[in-house]
This record gives sequence, structure tokens and C-alpha cells, in this order.
Amino acid sequence: MDYLYLFIGFVILLYSGDLLVKGGVALSSHFKISTLVVGVTVVSFGTSAPELFVSLDAALHGSPDIAIGNIIGSNIANIALVLGFTAILMPLPVRSNSIKFDWPFMMGASILFYLFILNQQLEYYEGIIFVILLIVFMVWTIWKSRKESRNLSAEFESAKYSIIIAVLLIVAASVGLYFGANLLVDSAKNIALEFGVSERVVALTLVAFGTSVPELATSAVAAYKKEMDISIGNIIGSNIFNILGVLGVTSILKNIFISQPIISFDILIMLGVSFLLFLLILPLHKGKLHRWKGFLLLSVYLIYIYLVFTK
Repeated sequence: MDYLYLFIGFVILLYSGDLLVKGGVALSSHFKISTLVVGVTVVSFGTSAPELFVSLDAALHGSPDIAIGNIIGSNIANIALVLGFTAILMPLPVRSNSIKFDWPFMMGASILFYLFILNQQLEYYEGIIFVILLIVFMVWTIWKSRKESRNLSAEFESAKYSIIIAVLLIVAASVGLYFGANLLVDSAKNIALEFGVSERVVALTLVAFGTSVPELATSAVAAYKKEMDISIGNIIGSNIFNILGVLGVTSILKNIFISQPIISFDILIMLGVSFLLFLLILPLHKGKLHRWKGFLLLSVYLIYIYLVFTK
């Protein structure tokens, strides 16, 4: 039954995240909030909401390895699995901004995360620093988007509801995210006990894969529609939000203790995969993520999963 509960938890999280985006966008439109602001804040939060609620639930209920493993595993999966799979479907051209600003910001956040947890815990003041940096990133992204005169919300223009419906959607989404996260974390713990593996292993694999499904779906659809840069931009933005937003908020509410394998192995893999992405999207390689690079990333992900279970 735990597998069924795990699946139900994933489904609830996915649908609740989608409802949160629809409700948030609709509510924002009633208050005449810029579509650029909505694109950077509401949509980003909506796609990372499953990770946030899972990490919060895990941290508050004494499962720090799930709280941290969920984020590290999700960030690895976003790059190696999601971008790898998407590039295999359709080679992805890369805009210069992804190399000049977005990737350096993601890498900087990842390195800061590593430095913060060397003492085996993520404390509240470090969470505050994360949230401040996230605000800086969002403000910069909004300014940059306005400068480029890009419409980030075209796909949301038809999502118009009354204020009451918008609020109800947000409330329903919040309730769904809470119960979905609770169901997922509890079933993940039981599966770990059943197979005699650590909660870290389950978080880095099953939980991380499940919470990366929205990014996988969004990127695959973007590639199919030939909106290829959205794929890479979506992934880098999601990884930044996972570290600065999810872990920032979670550690402010509850100090998170970090197990040694996460420090000595998992986060180093996350840093390595992030750097590998940079090498693969450099102008030296014509600024494009070709199919062979997609196969390389996917192979790295499969090797990592194998090592998680056997190391």
C-alpha cells in the first residue's frame, strides 16, 4: 500500500502545484500585477511548491535526510534527467543570458549551500541569507525581462477566474500540497524501512524523481513546441528556487541537520553536474545542447542512481 500512497501523494502534489499557479495568476491579474512579476514569482513558486512542502514536512517531522535529499536529488534530476531527456527529444539552443547570469547565479547558490552545510547543519540565519538572495534574483530577473520586452505569461492569459474562485483555488492547492507532502513523506519512510535502506536513498531517488516531474513535463512540452530556451531557463530557475527558496524557508522554520554522506558525496555530485552543464552549453560547443550531450547527461544520472544504492 505504501507504493500506492506514494503515487497518490505525487499526483496530489502535481495537481495542487498546477492549481496554485492558476489561482495565483488569476488573483494577480485582478490586482493588475505585471505579468513579468507573475511569471518570475507565482509560476516559479508553483513549480517548486511540491519540493517546498515535502522538505517542510520532512524537516518538521524529524526526517532531515528527506528534507535535504529531496532538494539535492531534485536538482541533480533536473539537469541530468530532465535536460538530458529533453535534449534527446530536441537539441536545445542556449541564450547568452543563461550562460552569463542564470548559470553563474545557480552555481553560486550551490557553492554557498555546500559551504553552509560543512558544519552538518543548515541554520535559520543561513536560511535568511538564502531568501534575501532569492529576492535579489527575482528582482534582477524581472528587470532583465522588462529590458528585453519579453512576455513571460502568454500561456496564462486564458486562465481568468473571479477573485473568489482564484482564492478557492489557492486554498484548495495549499490543502492539497500539505496532505500530498505528508502522504509522500510517510510512505517514503515506510518504503525505506521495508527495503532496509536509508531515508536519504529514498529521498534522492524516488522522492526527488517524483518532485521533478513538473519540470520534466514543462521542459518536454517546451521542446515539442520549439520554445527550447524555456527548457534550460526553467531548469536553472527551478534549481535556484529549490536552494534559495525551499531550503531557505525550511531552515528558517527548523534547523536542518545534514548527514555525512550528503556532504561527502551527494552535494558534490550536484556541484559536478551543474558544472558539467556549463561545459556543455559554452559557446565553444556552439551554445547548443545536442542529442549526444543529452545522452551524456542521462548516463550520468543513471550512474549516480546506481551509486546511491550501492555506495
